[in-house]
Amino acid sequence: MPLITISMYPGRNEKQKEEFAKAITKSAVEILKTKENHVIVVFEENPKENWYMAGNPL
Repeated sequence: MPLITISMYPGRNEKQKEEFAKAITKSAVEILKTKENHVIVVFEENPKENWYMAGNPL
């Protein structure tokens, strides 16, 4: 059962997240040879001020 976690800035609407989750699910089914109802996609929305790369804020 693939659990796919997506971390991103807040601001996407529900339709965008739903479309993205469907696309990710479709890819997981095709590539991982799993069933659609076994794929879980979780969105974690973290504000931009919480993101750092190489110790520097993004």
